[in-house]
Amino acid sequence: MDEQKPAQKIIISGASSGIGFETAIYLAVQGHQVMALARSGGKLANLQQIILGLNPEAKIYPIVFDIVNDDYAGLQDIIACEWGKFDILINNAGELINKPFGLTDTADFAHMFETNVLGHVNMVKNLYALMQKKSHILNIGSMGGYLGSVKFEGLSAYSVSKAALHNLTECLAKELQVYEISVNCLALGSAQTEMLEKAFPGFESPVMAYEMGKYIADFALNGHKFYNGKILPVAGNSL
Repeated sequence: MDEQKPAQKIIISGASSGIGFETAIYLAVQGHQVMALARSGGKLANLQQIILGLNPEAKIYPIVFDIVNDDYAGLQDIIACEWGKFDILINNAGELINKPFGLTDTADFAHMFETNVLGHVNMVKNLYALMQKKSHILNIGSMGGYLGSVKFEGLSAYSVSKAALHNLTECLAKELQVYEISVNCLALGSAQTEMLEKAFPGFESPVMAYEMGKYIADFALNGHKFYNGKILPVAGNSL
């Protein structure tokens, strides 16, 4: 970690697998304090073991938490007790439904919105008052929800929910600027994860999950110095 850059206190959701997993590892090993949220205690224990194996002095706080259904009072208490205030919120948790539009129902769309939008609304509403001035909220979007990008069959519910997250980013950037909180969104293309395999079975991405995780980590640490309210595509091609 850059010696001139103080350790940041960072919360990341969806940290038990894929890009969130790799982002949490990179940040914690570099010396930042990381609260890693996910629904799977077993996967979080694995994350903690890997991080401490790479850096025994790392500050990693694995917390089993469902951003849609769990009570935020307990999470607020943990943050206040451990840190008081924190610096960065990475809204990474999400799910994907791969189903032709003709076979989807309103429940599929509702589930995508609940997980990919309302869960992040919950996170921001309940945690922004605990953020430092000049802090950063980073939403993890998708090229599927990026205006003008190529769209793919089977991903309508997922893509529409991500488009809503992108718009929410712009709205929050305006409303939270009074608290000196910047809000940005990275619309990710492909990276080799379980979610990519679910969306495009058999497709191999040229970008590994750990590479995307490092990019997200670096942007979370520095992107708000240059951007606010921006949805930035992170893709070398249509995927």
